[in-house]
Amino acid sequence: MCGIAGFHHYKDANEDNVNILKKMLTRIKYRGPDESGIYLSKEIALGSVRLSIIDISTGSMPLTNEDSSLWIVFNGEIFNYIELRQELLKRGHTFKTQSDTEVIVHLYQEFGSAFLNKLNGQFAIAIWDKNKKELFLARDRVGIRPLFHTTIDNTFIFASEIKSLLEYPKVEATISPKALSEYFTFWTSLSPNTAFENIYELPPGTYMIVNSKGKTTAKYWELPTCKPQDYKFTNLQEASNEFNDLFSDAIKLRLRADVQVAAYLSGGIDSSVTTSFIKNASPDKLRTFSIGFTEKDYDESSYQDIAAKYFDTAHSSISCSPEDIANNFSDIVWHTEAPILRTAPAPMGMLAKSVRDQNIKVVITGEGADELLGGYNIFKETKIRHFWSKDPQSRFRPLLLKKLYPYLPQMKNANSNMLKMFFGYKLNKTCSPIYSHLLRWNNTGRINNYLSKEYKERIIGYNPVNELEKKLADKLDGYDYLTKAQWIEITLFMSGYLLSSQGDRMGMSHSVEGRYPFLDHRVIEFCMKLHPDLKLKILNEKYLLKKIMKDRLPDVILNRSKQAYRAPIKSSFISEELPQYLQNMLSDEKIEEAGIFNKQYVNLLLSKMKIQKLVSEIDNMALTGILSSQILYDKFTKRSFPPLSDQDLIILDKTIIDK
Repeated sequence: MCGIAGFHHYKDANEDNVNILKKMLTRIKYRGPDESGIYLSKEIALGSVRLSIIDISTGSMPLTNEDSSLWIVFNGEIFNYIELRQELLKRGHTFKTQSDTEVIVHLYQEFGSAFLNKLNGQFAIAIWDKNKKELFLARDRVGIRPLFHTTIDNTFIFASEIKSLLEYPKVEATISPKALSEYFTFWTSLSPNTAFENIYELPPGTYMIVNSKGKTTAKYWELPTCKPQDYKFTNLQEASNEFNDLFSDAIKLRLRADVQVAAYLSGGIDSSVTTSFIKNASPDKLRTFSIGFTEKDYDESSYQDIAAKYFDTAHSSISCSPEDIANNFSDIVWHTEAPILRTAPAPMGMLAKSVRDQNIKVVITGEGADELLGGYNIFKETKIRHFWSKDPQSRFRPLLLKKLYPYLPQMKNANSNMLKMFFGYKLNKTCSPIYSHLLRWNNTGRINNYLSKEYKERIIGYNPVNELEKKLADKLDGYDYLTKAQWIEITLFMSGYLLSSQGDRMGMSHSVEGRYPFLDHRVIEFCMKLHPDLKLKILNEKYLLKKIMKDRLPDVILNRSKQAYRAPIKSSFISEELPQYLQNMLSDEKIEEAGIFNKQYVNLLLSKMKIQKLVSEIDNMALTGILSSQILYDKFTKRSFPPLSDQDLIILDKTIIDK
């Protein structure tokens, strides 16, 4: 795993390009603390900081092909690189290293952009073609690894993180009101938008070519979807056999490393499944890590202990308090580089630190299982609302919703009328391609009410939900309710929030690489061909997975009720011990300075949360969104972080100047 950065000149520039590139890499050196290197010519600057995992001794970057016509920097892992290397050897290619990076550059030489379809991995790739004077960029299928870009004075600049872009002269991070309205609705922006104007991500499953003519992008992979007549797997036994084979291979590939590989063990079914398959693939004593909470409503420690004992792992656990979240929150936003509506990334950052403190660089985790196998409550909610919509006046059908959110105080004593008020929003609009998420987004969208008059005026006429609904009208027509909901969760939420704010950013902030066997593209494609009943059987989520794992997991874990991963908000931020920096970010002075939020509305929210014992999820998310946006403005727009001096810059291990 690594961090990459670079820039491509449409015409020569006068800046000290080596120094600029070193600054860009220094900002993200935690992504690759083991090595650093650059390639520089008149037209291109490429750089990387490397976290050495495969071919530690000879895999340093930038790397080239036999005739030095192609140069590459790369962030990620190609898990099937051994098989691909054998294919290339048969085609006459020669190699100087044992690294997956060198395999990529030879694949590109052999197959052009079509090589991306051969990769099983998680990656952000930059390849410079000296002969064509062309830069090729690509990102993995579902966006596990990040890649951002901007253009300044005809210079194209790219990097693994936005803060790295800011080290290039004249690049600014101005918060986009339009993007904020998306974050305060979807929890993320609509790709390729980021939180900042004129700074974009390369979307998942996409490649880009940059040359003297400009930029062109193309999709090489999209989430596969099946209409009802095209489901490939309807038989439980056949589907079980296929999944078992695929997932076993996905695990084996992700155990490939020249360093120790550990696993997260949350106490839920997903991490327990990955741990079970790892134990089958490798008899060695497995290191596992978990995090619990001092507040019992969020804590799953008892299940973690059961799982660790059952699998006989070398287990380490830490505990997270509300004070821990508050103390770490500023750094969390620095790494997420986006507004966040949940505090959940903070414990994930602490967990990654505990892994790195044990000198471990790689962990296998269970992300993706909920999205692919119907695990989220929003899928059940959609099914219930569809059922309820056929008899909108029913007193009993809404009561099914009480089963979904037992952890919400408002749900415990809710009667049928209360449930209708809360869950009845656009109940009969079942023809909408985004029906599954209309209620969630309507509720979350209320956070936009806290925006200042200026910000509201700048987004007049833009409704994120309406815009998305128009775009997806034809794309999702004819699919079942679950496929539509899965498409939205995987395409928007998983990449834009889960794999970034809780995944890559938290792990790499402590130089820890996450690997996700459920997100092997073969597993994804298999799951999207399943009949919905094999994923969500009545209201039993992950039905196929539970059947496969019967007698392979403790019953108490296999049959436990779904518990969403959450972290404290109110107790973290409504406290006399709140760190001074966070207090300042919520002060009238700082609210007015940033100009993002209405000061009076923010103060009303704070007063409400201080007085009332129970507050709504929307209030909690609003507070987190306001505070994270204030920090984002302070750190990125105002640049309150210290500038890099020449003494701060990394010392390059590899420098290639191509004149």
